[in-house]
Amino acid sequence: MSTLDEPWLADTPPSKRFPIYTRSNISEVFPDVVTPLAATGEVWRGAEHGWRNGLIRFGAFEKDEFDSEHDEMIGIFGGYGYLNVSVSRVMGVRMPGSNPDLVDQSYFGSQPGVPPYDPRPEDVNPELTARMGEIINWAMTANGLPELEEYRTRAADLRRERPDLGALSNEELAKRALGIQESLFIPWVSDHFFLIYVASIPVGGLTALTAQLGVPELLTPLISGFGEVDSAAPSLAMWDLGRVAQSSPSLSTLFGEGIKGLDARLRQSSDPDAIAFVKQFDDFLYEYGSRGVNEWEMNTPTWQTHPDIALGAIDRMRLADESKAPRANLARMTQDRAEAVATVRSKLAGDDAATAQFDALLHAAEVFLPARERSKTSLVRMIGEVKVPFRELGLRLADAGHIDRPEDFALVTRQEFDDFVANPAAYTQTIRDRRARMEEMAALVPPFIVVDEPPAPSTWERRDAQAANTATEGVVLQGVAACAGVATGPARVIHDPSQADELEPGEILVAPGTDPSWTPLFVSSAAVVVDVGAPMSHAAIVSRELGIPCVVSCTDATRRITNGTIITVDGAAGTVTVGQ
Repeated sequence: MSTLDEPWLADTPPSKRFPIYTRSNISEVFPDVVTPLAATGEVWRGAEHGWRNGLIRFGAFEKDEFDSEHDEMIGIFGGYGYLNVSVSRVMGVRMPGSNPDLVDQSYFGSQPGVPPYDPRPEDVNPELTARMGEIINWAMTANGLPELEEYRTRAADLRRERPDLGALSNEELAKRALGIQESLFIPWVSDHFFLIYVASIPVGGLTALTAQLGVPELLTPLISGFGEVDSAAPSLAMWDLGRVAQSSPSLSTLFGEGIKGLDARLRQSSDPDAIAFVKQFDDFLYEYGSRGVNEWEMNTPTWQTHPDIALGAIDRMRLADESKAPRANLARMTQDRAEAVATVRSKLAGDDAATAQFDALLHAAEVFLPARERSKTSLVRMIGEVKVPFRELGLRLADAGHIDRPEDFALVTRQEFDDFVANPAAYTQTIRDRRARMEEMAALVPPFIVVDEPPAPSTWERRDAQAANTATEGVVLQGVAACAGVATGPARVIHDPSQADELEPGEILVAPGTDPSWTPLFVSSAAVVVDVGAPMSHAAIVSRELGIPCVVSCTDATRRITNGTIITVDGAAGTVTVGQ
């Protein structure tokens, strides 16, 4: 009998004080059903308390405004993760120069069905507004957070100090994974959430300024082309590997035989080009191997555990022509940024105070937009060092027949985990039942917005339902501008970055949402269109670094656009036009 009306094991009660939740943004981090281990362990606890800590440090809230017994920042409904919108709207009320509408724009872009802000007297707090004003003033002149370099160094140390996992017992593997996670996750994610809010300051200020000057189209170039954005760095390295593969006949032959099993074929080859490529690829995996699909989950593939995923993206870059070189595009974006800065300065000529404010906003953007991505990258690298021992444990338990798949270790709760490691056979059927339940929920589309109580999963739309009408010739889909530029080409709808080998050069990537593991696909795409997102979402930030035209918050694009359809993406206008 179907259990779709029953709550998932890890579902949480919605907040009474802050009743509105959304899948926006969190779908980049937790796109799928959240596993019991992540939901009941340090990942979920760290995200909840990290977000609270970030808001308190930013000056937006006092600690006692939050429920001490229940989660409020994030929720799990029907197994899917949600972010609280009401909390951020209150921050918008209290933040100087902001308002709930600006918060909605950063969360929802142009998504329909967003309930209006419902004001409450306690939302207004002059003391906290003054405190946030001090943080804003600090951000205009600060040169970043010293902690970020410490985290970057510590993440590199964790990788360098990784022991021989094959020599560890099952209990030692679990102890290493949980020890890293439970000692580092909360402080690191707390600073990450703080940086998310600090990075919103220059974006909000520049948005208002460019609109006031009548040049809103200059916002995108003003926050593009910084260089040294950590989440874009793997794509540069992959491009270099793709050029190596393109220039070698023997490597081209190996790649041409298909991505499945390519890593093994490369390592078995005695060809000098293959040997040199493997050495360079191993260096790449050492540095960037923690990246992968659904990066905050504990049981999902990384480039290190599943190298063929990375090789698939490299293969797409191998086939791309030199015009797609990311460094050349970055240079172009840097030049566009310089021209946009000059234009704004000319419009502010003679107004010294406004020019000084503009310079301060530029400084904050240059410092804190890359800092936010650096914080995220260090987090992912730390989580990668948690995943590796968990993966080894899962492989052992699967080989022993205690679980059906190596990933199944995450289908027990944190409270059960120690006993599971000691007595895995006792959980075999429980894990099978939970996997079946997760598969039921994975076949459903969770509501984008939840207000008060979430609807029963039995009322959710199925993923295989064709509710959205296919867009026909001449239809213009409106989204939100993310990166300027115009591109026309055939659409390629991709739901998972492991499908990289389906993307052909010159095609336009259409995706439901993206996290950093999608970044390499951007390089080989003519443009990027994303169902959800906003100017500060991952797809927007990375596309601006790589110089790829991008439209986010293009509702139902993956369902309304079919593979092969010719579309035109205008990244400055935020439109996707179907047809030539």
